[in-house]
Amino acid sequence: MDAAGIDIQVLSLIAHELQELSPAQSIALAREANDRMAGAVRAHPDRLRAFATLPMSDPVAAAVELQRTVHDLGFVGAMVFGQTNGVFLDDLSVSPVLEAAQDLDVPIYLHPAEPPPAVRDAYFSGLEPAVAQMLATAGWGWHAECGLHVLRLAVNGTFDRYQRLRVIVGHMGENLPFSLARADERLSRLTGFERSVAETIIEQVHITTAAYFTDPPLLCALMVFGADRILFSVDHPFADSMEATAFLRDAPISPGDREKIAHLNAEQLLRL
Repeated sequence: MDAAGIDIQVLSLIAHELQELSPAQSIALAREANDRMAGAVRAHPDRLRAFATLPMSDPVAAAVELQRTVHDLGFVGAMVFGQTNGVFLDDLSVSPVLEAAQDLDVPIYLHPAEPPPAVRDAYFSGLEPAVAQMLATAGWGWHAECGLHVLRLAVNGTFDRYQRLRVIVGHMGENLPFSLARADERLSRLTGFERSVAETIIEQVHITTAAYFTDPPLLCALMVFGADRILFSVDHPFADSMEATAFLRDAPISPGDREKIAHLNAEQLLRL
C-alpha cells in the first residue's frame, strides 16, 4: 500500500465456498472471518476497512450478521460471491439481506464466483482442465455471469423494490458498460417498470477498476456510467497495486474525474 500510494484498503474474504456450506457451518465461519478482519482493522484503523462475509445459505442469519458487522464492527458493507447453490440475489428468499443493506445504507459488493455445475458442464467441458478453469472464471465466464446477475436484479424488479439499495461490481463493470445499451433496448420494453433497465442499473450500481488496467474499458465505462459511478480498486493480491495506481495516474481522463475515481466516490459511498 505504501509503495503504490494507497491510503485505505477494504478487506474481504474469498467466500463462495463458505456461502454454500450448510447454514450452521456457514454462520460460524462467517462470524469467525469477520471477527478476524475486524481485528486487522482495529490494528490499523487509519489504513484498513472491511466488507462483511455473509452466510448466504441462511439469508435471515446473513442479515443478522450484516447488522452486527456494521453496527458493532464498523464494516462498510458486504461482499457476496455470485449465486449461492443456484440462488441469485433477485430470489425472494434473499430479501432479508437486501432489506438489511438498504436499511443500514451500506452497499453489497457483488463479486463473481465459480459457475454452477450445470453451467460448467454445458460451457466448459471438453477443454484442457487449466484452460477450462480459467475460461470459466477470470478469463471470461465469471465476468459474464456477474453482469447477468446485475441484469437479473433489474429485470426481476429487485432494484425496483429496493430503490435505495446500492450494488458494487468490479472488473470495470463485468462487461455491462459495453453491452448495456443493447440489453436496455431489448429488455426495457418487456419489464413494465417506470425506469428503463439502463436507468435502473446506472442509478443503483457502482463499478470498480479492479484488475482492469487498460484505457479502452475505462473510457467505455466513463461514457456509459460516468465518473461518479466508478471507484478505484486493485484486486490485491490477484493484481498488482503498483500497476493499478500507475494506470489511474496516467489514464487519459480529466483531473476531476481522476479525483472522483481515486477517492472521492469511495469516500462518499463507503463513508470513509
